[in-house]
Amino acid sequence: MSELKARLRTDLTAAMKAKDKLRLATLRMILAAIQTEEVSGKEAHDLTDDDVLKVLAKEAKKRGESAEIYTQNGRGELAANEHAEAQIINEYLPTPLTDEELATIVDTAIAQVAEDLGERPAMKQMGQVMKVASGLAAGKADGSRLSKAVKDRL
Repeated sequence: MSELKARLRTDLTAAMKAKDKLRLATLRMILAAIQTEEVSGKEAHDLTDDDVLKVLAKEAKKRGESAEIYTQNGRGELAANEHAEAQIINEYLPTPLTDEELATIVDTAIAQVAEDLGERPAMKQMGQVMKVASGLAAGKADGSRLSKAVKDRL
């Protein structure tokens, strides 16, 4: 079992003992999403910490999108609940990169691809740059934000 998953289970027990209903429900939902991911596919497998982080990021993004929709439709109490859940999930995610750090990672990725190609990459090679940049960002940056930074630099 990954360290992050073990930490989530420990925090779930602590939330039960503290009778913190919101944290308890959120952690149960996260662990259910992780378990669903583990059994999806042809055969069951344990997730690594990186895989668990991807699940957490996906769940946090869902909560943010739901809160936005609830806010647009005048459902403030539901939006507040979604924001609270997203905040709990974000406690387990690494600190997001700043714009300067993201720019540095993109520049490094472009330099690595340029070294491989022998010339500066163009928009045609955006996929190669994104692959390198995604590896360097290691879950600390949203894919759309990373993609925008790469487009701006190319």
